[in-house]
Amino acid sequence: MQKDDERLVHSRGEEFLQVFKKGAEFTQELLRENERLRFRLLELEKSQMTGEVAPAAELKKLSERIADLEQEKQEILDRIKHVEEENQDFAARYLEIEDENNNLANLYIASYQLHSTLDFKEVLQIITEIIINLIGAEEFAIMLLDEKSDELQAVSTEGIDRSEIPSFRLGKGIIGNVAQSGENHFASDFDSYQRDFSAPMVCIPLKIKDHVIGVLAIYKLLMQKKEFAAVDYELFTLLAGHAATAIFSSRLYSDSERKLSTIQGFIDLLTK
Repeated sequence: MQKDDERLVHSRGEEFLQVFKKGAEFTQELLRENERLRFRLLELEKSQMTGEVAPAAELKKLSERIADLEQEKQEILDRIKHVEEENQDFAARYLEIEDENNNLANLYIASYQLHSTLDFKEVLQIITEIIINLIGAEEFAIMLLDEKSDELQAVSTEGIDRSEIPSFRLGKGIIGNVAQSGENHFASDFDSYQRDFSAPMVCIPLKIKDHVIGVLAIYKLLMQKKEFAAVDYELFTLLAGHAATAIFSSRLYSDSERKLSTIQGFIDLLTK
């Protein structure tokens, strides 16, 4: 789809250049013709002043021809202006396509990074870097759900001490409701938002299909970040699925490694 848009932008750009070139040539021709007719009209008017008789029909015809040429010239200029405006629109669209391509590249890189390791701490660090660098969050917490106690507890934070983040019950408050419903939460007014650990600016569920394993709670954006762009919501979707899968996989791997290490320890004890 984007390639089609790029081809369309290129095609319209070529069309604009052709129309502009033809319009410029025709305008020059009109100006020359206009100048010639004006000169002829002046000659006829001068001949009248000197007593020479010029056909009134010729004077009228020349005046009408000049008026027609002036109108044609204005129509060409209007057409060029219209094409210029269209070209500006397509140029803006082309820039949007470039941004979309860059955003897709960032999404691909982020997705690849998330699944490049099975180390739990590394996965959390990668998610943290994505949230800072691509989303533009300054203060946030990654919370995971303990299914035995139905409590959400912070496992990683940025800009906040982890001990400051309380635990939240599943289904209680904004964070608990997001974890239970699997639906995103966004504060109604970012400008007037005041940090509240129980009511984050943004709360995104981390889920595998319909199973929520935790949430991402954002409490503050970087100073230069005034609002979310379309790519940010795509990143939230990415984090909701891919980050959850990466976290789940790394935790399973870490648990299995610990169990294998424990079993190996027992085997070593028995064989000694």
